[in-house]
Amino acid sequence: MSEPKFLDELKFDANGLIPVVIQDANTGEVLTVAYMNRDAVRLTFETGKTWFWRRRHQKLMMKGEHSGRVQVVKEILVDCDADALVVKVEQVGGAACHEGYPSCFFRKVTRTANWRFSSNESLTRTRSTAKKVAGDERL
Repeated sequence: MSEPKFLDELKFDANGLIPVVIQDANTGEVLTVAYMNRDAVRLTFETGKTWFWRRRHQKLMMKGEHSGRVQVVKEILVDCDADALVVKVEQVGGAACHEGYPSCFFRKVTRTANWRFSSNESLTRTRSTAKKVAGDERL
């Protein structure tokens, strides 16, 4: 299969990466922000599942390949400068965050510049999910 033409128009940074906002296709909630290299963008487009370049591990990984919490791609948007993406997904398995939360954005900065957990009930992880992901750095 030949590479999708849009890949040549994307502007990857000096490390060959492009930032990607992952958004719930139904609610619009931001689930996470990650990075993709050219292969990750291509695989995301070809497979219909999200792939990321894990900077800490220097490894290409499909979201949910170990946990089962995959993201099914519904739409890929390119910003006006072609240097960032929004990928709208259906999150399978509930948690997008490796800590077991539906979104990675479960902390809120208060006026006193402290972090606190969001009071939003939808951002509460379950005990079973927390046990499954405790110490788990995999996607």
